[in-house]
Amino acid sequence: MKAGVSTACLYPTELEKAFGMLAKNGVKNVEIFVNSHCELSDPYRKEMLDIQSEYDVNVVSVHPYTSGIEPMMLFTKYERRVRDMLEYYKRFFEYMNLFGAKIMVIHGNKPQNFCEDELYFERFARLQDAASEMGVSVAQENVARCTSGKLEFLKKMADALRDKAKFVLDTKQAHRCGEDPIEMVKAIGKHIVHVHFSDYGAKGDCLKFGEGDYDNLTLFTELKKCGYDGMAVIELYKGSYLSAEDLADNSRRLGDFLEAGK
Repeated sequence: MKAGVSTACLYPTELEKAFGMLAKNGVKNVEIFVNSHCELSDPYRKEMLDIQSEYDVNVVSVHPYTSGIEPMMLFTKYERRVRDMLEYYKRFFEYMNLFGAKIMVIHGNKPQNFCEDELYFERFARLQDAASEMGVSVAQENVARCTSGKLEFLKKMADALRDKAKFVLDTKQAHRCGEDPIEMVKAIGKHIVHVHFSDYGAKGDCLKFGEGDYDNLTLFTELKKCGYDGMAVIELYKGSYLSAEDLADNSRRLGDFLEAGK
């Protein structure tokens, strides 16, 4: 396992500037959070590719800005919208191929938008198939405000979709939903392909690594037991860190911790 940082940490800094700030401070593994449609195209895309080449950055994953409309576009009974969204997400799969990213993160549906579990799983499977055809994969993130927040739902999804079920474990979102990340790993660990990390403790649930008192050693040990060898990408909100340099330093600290525990 290695550590990385999401450009989302630096929001609302423009994407190419955030990417450059992380790269210049030595972050080698990055998740790109695309904030706007235009960023899928040049000149923004070219600037990002130039930064990646100059600083030898490994783009691990891509998170689209469209999470808010996934309930309406994907998890709907209106088939035309589903087809439109599947076609639109192919733009992201093409973008991922340019950067070498293999995982696209989605939030999925929200409880306010009723969608039977069977329909949810069918929609996700279609999206996964479209991604697979382009050499990438889609991973469902556990998000407290979404249908995916609860472990019970993720277990049902894993049972229904088997190998097509791929998950992003977000430790902050797990705590916000009253779930224990360690128990989540024990239950669905073989389906986890990506990790969004923040520390947890008396100071809060969106902390830099080392500022909480959660049992991170056990967390990463359990991930290792499941065969996980992907990234632990730091995803913090404004106010939880000081600067891009601070994020880079914390990523190195987390990386050293992961290396020591291998």
